[in-house]
Amino acid sequence: MGRVEGKVAVITGAARGQGRSHAVRLAEEGADIIAIDICEDIDVVEYPMGTEEELQETARLVEKAGRRVVTKKVDTRDRAALKAAIDEGVAELGRLDVVVANAGIATIGGDRPLHSFSDTIDVNLVGSLNTVHTALPHLTEGASIILIGSAASFLAEHGDGEHMGPGGMAYPFSKQILGQYVNWFAPLLAPSGRRINLVHPTNVNTPMLQNERMYRTFRPDLENPTQEDAEQVFPKFLALPAPYVEPIDVSHAIAYLASDESRFVTGTQLRVDAGTAVKHGK
Repeated sequence: MGRVEGKVAVITGAARGQGRSHAVRLAEEGADIIAIDICEDIDVVEYPMGTEEELQETARLVEKAGRRVVTKKVDTRDRAALKAAIDEGVAELGRLDVVVANAGIATIGGDRPLHSFSDTIDVNLVGSLNTVHTALPHLTEGASIILIGSAASFLAEHGDGEHMGPGGMAYPFSKQILGQYVNWFAPLLAPSGRRINLVHPTNVNTPMLQNERMYRTFRPDLENPTQEDAEQVFPKFLALPAPYVEPIDVSHAIAYLASDESRFVTGTQLRVDAGTAVKHGK
């Protein structure tokens, strides 16, 4: 039997990257999956977002692992639509035990519009809270809620606003607030036997990192930096010898927090950051 055998998990941002990895990893451990993704681009995000075809590929991989899957094209900022999607998924799969609020965006850059701050907050923070609170009515004793933070929230309190831009400032801010939310909300859930935790990855090898805007951010000394150019400096942010972690490295932590192995773990902030935070003094 798998570590989450018979459980049902809802995962946002599931079309690709970390979300797909979490879905497949939990399926391998025995969970059925409600896979949610916006499957549309957002105007302030300079890299392409996941697509409906990619969401269907996630579903194929879950089914290949022998589990059932329900896919929903939903924007997590739309609380009513998100509630309907989760309700429908639970009706089809019969229950809900695990929530992984994974959907997020990065809109870094000093030339980005001011509304990139609110757009980032709406997706990374409000979308995560919408996911948790629309799922809560379905969650009973033993349920596990997992939020995705970022090692960026442990770095400088106030970054270079001119260089990072409004969205670049909003990204760590949103992840810091998620950490505070876990601290405050875990004691409220605990009497019902439900748990909530936060995972903080460092740079992860996904399209959020691997794009031209991010390369220019890490290599401002070059006019048109390539992935190879950026990967020369990526390791400077990690303590362990690597340029980034892979999605599966984060998914292993998700599987632990979703399973009964962590049944007495709540209110924690687990770093999968290759030592990024401690290297930079946190």
